[in-house]
Amino acid sequence: MSDADKLLPGRPYPLGATSDGLGVNFAVFSANATRIDLCLFDARGRKELRRLPLPECTDEIWHGYLPDAQPGLVYGYRAHGPYDPAHGHRFNPQKLLLDPYARQLTGALRWSDALFGYRVQHPRMDLSMDRRDSAAWVPKAVVSDDGFNWGGGESPSVPWDDTFIYEAHMKGVSMKRGDVRGGWRGTAEALAHPAFIEHLHKLGVTTLELLPVHAALDDHFLVERGLRNYWGYNTLAYFAPDPRYLGPAGTNSLRMAIRRLHSAGIEVILDVVYNHTAEGNELGPTLSWRGLDNASYYRLIPGEERYYINDTGCGNTVNLSHPRVLQMVMDSLRHWAESYRVDGFRFDLGVTLGREGTGFDPGSGFFDAILQDPVLSRLKLISEPWDTGPDGYQLGNHPPGFAEWNDRYRDTLRRFWRGDAEQRGELAASLSATPALFDRRHRRPWASVNFLASHDGFTAADVVSYCEKHNEANGDENGDGHGENYSFNWGVEGPSTDESVMQIRSRVLKSMLASLLMSDGTPMLLAGDEFGNSQQGNNNAYCQDNDLSWLDWSQADTQQGRALMDLVSRARALRRTHPSLRRGRFGDDGAELAPGIKRAAWYDMDGCEMSEEAWAYAEGRVLGFQRAALRPDGEVDVSLLLVNGGSEEVVFVLPALPCRWFRRLDTGREGQGGNEIRADEIPVCAHGLVLLANNEGGRP
Repeated sequence: MSDADKLLPGRPYPLGATSDGLGVNFAVFSANATRIDLCLFDARGRKELRRLPLPECTDEIWHGYLPDAQPGLVYGYRAHGPYDPAHGHRFNPQKLLLDPYARQLTGALRWSDALFGYRVQHPRMDLSMDRRDSAAWVPKAVVSDDGFNWGGGESPSVPWDDTFIYEAHMKGVSMKRGDVRGGWRGTAEALAHPAFIEHLHKLGVTTLELLPVHAALDDHFLVERGLRNYWGYNTLAYFAPDPRYLGPAGTNSLRMAIRRLHSAGIEVILDVVYNHTAEGNELGPTLSWRGLDNASYYRLIPGEERYYINDTGCGNTVNLSHPRVLQMVMDSLRHWAESYRVDGFRFDLGVTLGREGTGFDPGSGFFDAILQDPVLSRLKLISEPWDTGPDGYQLGNHPPGFAEWNDRYRDTLRRFWRGDAEQRGELAASLSATPALFDRRHRRPWASVNFLASHDGFTAADVVSYCEKHNEANGDENGDGHGENYSFNWGVEGPSTDESVMQIRSRVLKSMLASLLMSDGTPMLLAGDEFGNSQQGNNNAYCQDNDLSWLDWSQADTQQGRALMDLVSRARALRRTHPSLRRGRFGDDGAELAPGIKRAAWYDMDGCEMSEEAWAYAEGRVLGFQRAALRPDGEVDVSLLLVNGGSEEVVFVLPALPCRWFRRLDTGREGQGGNEIRADEIPVCAHGLVLLANNEGGRP
């Protein structure tokens, strides 16, 4: 540590703590503070050794330079200014604040009333002021050295049209893997374990999407219940990985994992949460942004600045309309893109990020800033197109360059395969990437990220095993989570040993997974769905850091698990082999790519194209979807997807097309792929799916 008793002026840029080899420059934004102190700690972050005021403020950036300081220095800030909640100001120098640009943390947060800027249980609540020092209870920032040898490796840069996303939790994906060394389980090291990479390769996965890895806070109410914020959607630091996921190599543990995944041809996407922070509403703790400049970092209710606009349902909303706050988000994204070389981002509650004063705007500052950025605009960008604010459902309304989670696809797939009425038209739209929503502004089918299940909700196995949610373990008397999951238990709620129940569940699950991989758009698979992983009917396992959420890899070694994995692997291979199963552009479905072969057509079970009367028939549960696309060799690839969502086998009359048909997949009859169909009709099992193609995988 430097022996300097005061800071040199330093520079206002870059923000954060930056080492130049001879010292460290500190820069932090606050428009309303009257003074900011840099607090230096011992290596364990337990004892405050020195407190040095930042000597300069340039354009609302407070800054100073500490000569001779080196990476590894532990620090925090204290901000002076008015404590006036009624006008949006909550400065309290007794609260140690985390640098919003902290790239590495040490220590864990321990809940105490000293974390709050006000006196807990005081009659005036947050209008009171607490004068206890919070330093002993909060994590500290560490000046980091981000140097890492990437070995000249390049990102896999998988084209969108070939992308297959696997959504997983950093910890849960490996905690129960017996082939991973005990100390590695639950950490970044396990992501690059050869056995896990081999598993992804067998499935044909191209892109690993990780639930939040940013340092996150475990809510007080969860800690009191013996639970934690397992999913991590409660960000404490936007530039730092959560220490709980790192091994002995620290932050380089994640870099090493990403480098190895890239070497294996697998991209890495991070789920990021820039819509709110862990500080919550006016009664939440003062940990970073609130204490540095509450009125700038958060959206406050005009005229009632004591209170927060809560479009996120999490207590606060980050104010991306402020240029310095938007800059923080852009700097964070570039940090992960450049220092960790991630391949893209999935934006939690993306509508919040694009909401201006007049409402959601696809031309908002957030979207514009990303799409003009030479680094970020080249990455895979995915938005969750909803939030809890006004006009909060914006599926299909994001700008070109962004893909979107398509929950309409999820719900349609579930409803059709459980046998609901009036679903044929919805299924037709879903299988073709919902063109009514996405075929605009020259967007392409990949913009629809299709999924059967995600971290939020039932697993795929639970969709066919439970009619009701079972969230009692969360401690909210089963009151949390979605009430309507479009699921069905097929006769028994939960696990069953009834052979008939197990058979129908297996067939429905296979048909849904096959549908996912044979739809236009970008398929996303929830980790564990490929072998029937269950969460025992819990559809909101956000707080379950235990066996309930950790993937049960023993299921992969069961007969059913192996059959499901084989199905996913085969369906993915077919998707790659047949370009008609992953059309790259929207277009005129009636256009002929070869004599008598339309680009796309829909058929009823009698082999005739769907009429208006057929589409209007509410009880219709059989549908044929014919698609054609050019192969790289110039030949025309034609596929015919036959689906039967009913409870009885049907005989489908094949359309009168100039094709020789080969059965490529049949979820109701194992071992029947590859044979040529020599009849004019074909049986399709109840709750079954059959894929036909005009070739056996090579040239027609």
